[in-house]
Amino acid sequence: MWLALLAGIFMLAGCSAPVAAPAAENKTTDMATDMAADSLQGELVVFAAASLIDAFTDMEAAFSAAHPHTQVIYSFAGSQQLAQQLAQGAQADLFAAANARQMANAVAAGRVAEDSATIFARNQLVVIVPVDNPAGIEGLEDLARPGIKLVLAAQEVPVGAYALDFLAKASVEAALGVDYERAVLANVVSYEQNVRAVLSKVMLGEADAGIVYSSDVGRDAAEAVQRIDIPPALNTIAAYPIAPVVDSEQPASAAAFIDFVLSEAGQSILAQHGFLPLDAAP
Repeated sequence: MWLALLAGIFMLAGCSAPVAAPAAENKTTDMATDMAADSLQGELVVFAAASLIDAFTDMEAAFSAAHPHTQVIYSFAGSQQLAQQLAQGAQADLFAAANARQMANAVAAGRVAEDSATIFARNQLVVIVPVDNPAGIEGLEDLARPGIKLVLAAQEVPVGAYALDFLAKASVEAALGVDYERAVLANVVSYEQNVRAVLSKVMLGEADAGIVYSSDVGRDAAEAVQRIDIPPALNTIAAYPIAPVVDSEQPASAAAFIDFVLSEAGQSILAQHGFLPLDAAP
């Protein structure tokens, strides 16, 4: 009897299904996304013209969202100062200048490869006056009035060179007169090393007028200054080139940043800050 009972128990045990092992922890993270994010890591040092401060600061958040392991470190200054720093061996991964001349200086110094620069933005000049306009400047002709305190960027600064081009063109306009350039330059009280210094002096009321980029009259400045547009015939469309530095420690991240700046999202941010479309006539 006992033998029959034991035999029955063994038969039931043999027919039962094996007990499944505990399920492994389910790791369904999107590995492709993680790998893409992790492939770009470290610090990306971007040398950029002072007029790009607002736009590039906004771009950082969007770029970092796509590449969370890359930290963007900006160095903003006049393009001529940045080109000089590159020539002296300053470490950087990218150079975004406000004109071709300073990019050419970086190429001549061996820090940027020839023909590697890409135009990513365009800009134009405007005249600005303090919001209360104490000098009563209403038009371009008023810049030539004796006693006006005008601030310009220095000639070696891109916006300074563009401003001098405007004055030279304006001097051949019958409405402004052949003496216009000389009269305006006689009113210059200081030449600054970057466009933001010009903007700051006008905002603070230390000057009656200044010449800056249209993109400089953005959110922060709009309530502190008035703008006087310069007509297209007298204006200069500035072209901004960007290029990787040849000895960059982050070539992949530098390429990704350039791609973002040229993307629809990057171009939208530039437009929001007053930059012109890439197809704007030079």
